[in-house]
Amino acid sequence: MAGKEKDGLALIVVGLDGGLPSKNASAWAAGLARREHAKLLLVYVEPLANPAYWTGVGMEGAAEAAVAYVAEMRRDAARYLDPVGVAWDVVHVRGDAARGLESVAERFEADCIVVGRSGRGGGRVGSVPKSLIADALRPIVVVP
Repeated sequence: MAGKEKDGLALIVVGLDGGLPSKNASAWAAGLARREHAKLLLVYVEPLANPAYWTGVGMEGAAEAAVAYVAEMRRDAARYLDPVGVAWDVVHVRGDAARGLESVAERFEADCIVVGRSGRGGGRVGSVPKSLIADALRPIVVVP
């Protein structure tokens, strides 16, 4: 992050998985990116712990579903972010969600990571936000 020419945020990473908390996080991050004139990096970390990967046929189906989801992310980003002038890109990686988000944030020198709460009711915070916060190398924003 050193040596940036801009005061404020230049790059915001947001984790998306298709769930409502991640959609809320992406909407909040998009607003922040618009106000800060920052680039938004939409990141999908494809979970390899999915039982679909346990067979060759399941792996093929899971991989196709991931590719389709990333394509949908691109279409949605173009539809919602282009008209309001937010620069964006999509990154698709595989592995543990928290580690994947931090790895992408490190590689692209992101200023912060935004994620949805992802807890199971009761306002609890899920394991991905907890892991990110516990090992934070940059600000983590958890959106309900």
